[in-house]
Amino acid sequence: MLTSMPHHNLTLLGFSPLKSSSFALFLRPFSLYPILASSPPPSSPRRPRAAGYRRSDPSPRFPPRRKWSSFEEEKSRQRKGMSSSSDSFEFNKRRAEGKDKIDKPKKSLKRNTRTLNPTNTIAYVQILGTGMDTQDTSPSVLLFFDKQRFIFNAGEGLQRFCTEHKIKLSKVDHIFLSRVCSETAGGLPGLLLTLAGIGEDGLSVNVWGPSDLKYLVDAMRSFIPRAAMVHTRSFGPSDSTPQISSSKAKDDPFVLVNDEVVKISAILLEPGSKSGETSVVYVCELPEINGKFDPAKAMALGLRAGPKYGKLQSGQSVKSDFKDITVHPSDVMGPSVPGPVVLLVDCPTESHAEELLSTPSMKSYYSTDGDKFVNCIIHLSPASVTNSATYQSWMKRFHSAQHILAGHETKNMEFPILKASSRITARLHYLCPQFFPAPGFWSPQHANDSTNPDSFSKCFGSSLGENVSAENLLKFTLRPHLNLGIDRSCIPSQLTSSRVIDELLSEIPEISSKTEEVKRLWNGPHNNKMMIEEPWLNESTVPSCLENIRRDDMEIVLLGTGSSQPSRYRNVSAVYIDLFSRGSILLDCGEGTLGQLKRRYGLQGADEAVKKLKCIWISHIHADHHTGLARILARRRELLKGGAHEPVIVVGPRPLKNFLDAYQRLEDLDMEFLDCRNTTSTSWASLETTSPEKTTSNGSAEGSLFSKGSPMQSIYKRPSSPLTDNASALPYLKKLKRVLGEMGLEDLISFPVVHCPQAFGVVLKAAERKNMAGDKIPGWKTVYSGDTRPCPQMVEASKGATVLIHEATFEDALVEEAVAKNHSTTKEAIDVGSSAGVYRIILTHFSQRYPKIPVIEESHMHNTCIGFDMMSINMADLHVLPKIVPYFKNLFRNVVVDDEDDEGEEESDDGLMMSVNKVSSFFRN
Repeated sequence: MLTSMPHHNLTLLGFSPLKSSSFALFLRPFSLYPILASSPPPSSPRRPRAAGYRRSDPSPRFPPRRKWSSFEEEKSRQRKGMSSSSDSFEFNKRRAEGKDKIDKPKKSLKRNTRTLNPTNTIAYVQILGTGMDTQDTSPSVLLFFDKQRFIFNAGEGLQRFCTEHKIKLSKVDHIFLSRVCSETAGGLPGLLLTLAGIGEDGLSVNVWGPSDLKYLVDAMRSFIPRAAMVHTRSFGPSDSTPQISSSKAKDDPFVLVNDEVVKISAILLEPGSKSGETSVVYVCELPEINGKFDPAKAMALGLRAGPKYGKLQSGQSVKSDFKDITVHPSDVMGPSVPGPVVLLVDCPTESHAEELLSTPSMKSYYSTDGDKFVNCIIHLSPASVTNSATYQSWMKRFHSAQHILAGHETKNMEFPILKASSRITARLHYLCPQFFPAPGFWSPQHANDSTNPDSFSKCFGSSLGENVSAENLLKFTLRPHLNLGIDRSCIPSQLTSSRVIDELLSEIPEISSKTEEVKRLWNGPHNNKMMIEEPWLNESTVPSCLENIRRDDMEIVLLGTGSSQPSRYRNVSAVYIDLFSRGSILLDCGEGTLGQLKRRYGLQGADEAVKKLKCIWISHIHADHHTGLARILARRRELLKGGAHEPVIVVGPRPLKNFLDAYQRLEDLDMEFLDCRNTTSTSWASLETTSPEKTTSNGSAEGSLFSKGSPMQSIYKRPSSPLTDNASALPYLKKLKRVLGEMGLEDLISFPVVHCPQAFGVVLKAAERKNMAGDKIPGWKTVYSGDTRPCPQMVEASKGATVLIHEATFEDALVEEAVAKNHSTTKEAIDVGSSAGVYRIILTHFSQRYPKIPVIEESHMHNTCIGFDMMSINMADLHVLPKIVPYFKNLFRNVVVDDEDDEGEEESDDGLMMSVNKVSSFFRN
């Protein structure tokens, strides 16, 4: 928040007035001083936000005072008659330069330390069904004790899953990886960042994995604070990262945790020597349960009731009070009960299964010749491996163990794991199937409720020795011993589309008539009443670039429309540009993007969508915009392996290359990298000149904002990250130009924006085409803002755009937070589009404080629509887009902020605790 920042953190920059499309936002005088002067000091509690706040509100309590000057004034004192804010915009310069972290005290992240309870009353292992429906990531497993939590594997979507099911990750003490790859560790970067942001001091967690973990740690260092990773521990040969003691016999497991509550060991399976091939079998052993103390036997051996009884129960021998003998625990205690043992097995290939069958480290756990009884085995291996003769032979060595098969099964994809977001998607599909196609996980034959009653016939009881398929939140109880076995009581009911629609019709009966009205927006005359209420919906002017446009020309698919971290209803940033048979482009790729593709297109459809990716463009290095990239690239490599294909082109800020280069030591990503600064208009111009250094930036996307002499120059050309030599990038630029041409695109132009160091927006321009009369007409133009404050560069790049996809993190009342974090409010985003003459504006990147729909001013929405996850906007439907907005008011009229969104320990990107104020309507008239 602004009030907690030094005054010099905020800067007003001025610029020459824009030409024909002057930026309305710049033309209104606005004083930041009243905001600051009326705010409490940093040590005071946060003042409640005023719902009716407007930037132009006067502040009669304080006379006007200059606290900041414009750039033009600093450069020249000749413009004395002009208001200092008449052509300025506000932003946090220190944040834009990456210096805001210096202002914050360094955190020494603490680990949870708890007093352990050796006599746990509750202990269990539980399947966390991440990826069960989408098969994009490995399921996670929770090992729960009263005072400790352990999670095995942290694939993409783990945070979102835990938010939905109210599993507090802040209580987790250790994370174990069965393999180190994007499938098992894709959610780890976001999780570490979330934990580091909890509370004033932040939290850290112990992360365990085989020696390949060092490559992942090296890669994450490019965007994760070192303090968040100081507790990473690896085991196995050839490792230079912090490592557990290797003073053990060759065939003994690595002991990772050994306390009075549990012993966790690791057995390595290494079928090859390549990075990423090592997998781990984890062995979890609980201590034995002491037998019952028999007071009669103690008295018979000459013991008085008293402290000696306690010593015997704790395992100590004592002297008899009346006899000259030593009494041992075995003399007075009943037979002990062996502690339960759980194995977690991950064999990704049959080669791993062969290694598993032959490893001597497992010998002591086999039923025939072992001295330890295994109660439960959780198989994370895929069905192709578990069904093999080798693996089946290994399984038969455990005669009475309960086998839980947690590998991907087709039946699980029919019922969504993330029910909250799926319910919203189904409701939107019912209202407007044109913009919200049926989710990929609900096929027509499963439209009716098909819950298997056998799954819920009993809470406890499944005889040991049988195989059961894992279900989401399935438990195996370890303590109390009386309940040892399968527990189905937590398995959620299965969600179907028919159930969601029945709920909707019961809640909002008139929604069925609204659905018919929406259909008529495409099929005939519009509703007259609606036209009277919303006269701006009568717009009939359509840009020439949309004349007779085909439905297979281009479609915008919003895969993630939230900010900061995944939430129940919105995933983080990703926009899929579908060019159909010509290929596709991905704009940003937050965690869980592959899973979102699977939810949109289904398993096979998503694989096709990934295979035809030709370019992935990343706006900046913040985790909510790129941590899904490695998983997408790895999946594309898997799908195209063995066939003729070209590496995908990744365009991003230079720090992203550091991450990708380090990560490729772990697994091949099959990509080629281009710095965003090599795809600006100036860099593209170098393709046409023999002397790139002579190219000027006049009229280019770089413009005066980052030109020589501007205070922002230091943001664009950081001394520690020099501009990439255009000459060395020319071959890649030529390849990108060819790829764009094959996709029917004329331009992909990156331009710098105001958010953090090396933050960019992008322009996509389609090539010219001919209309039915044979005349040439311009191609469409789509602009994506990434994260930014409103700025002249954004307006300049958006001029004449067909579609502007602009971030709108905050509602209009929170403009000071928007300035402090270099984000935009909804009104500011719309003003950018209006000033640039944009045909359609799509708002996205909403703060997660708005659980389902952001707070908006309806009067601003004349050419604008709110983005939702899974929304698919075909270019042929753009004329209808704003007309859908009034119907959202009907669908979300009863929306309130959910109580569970406020857990008191998770912060959004803006650093503010998520609001729990009840909001009866998210639309303001």
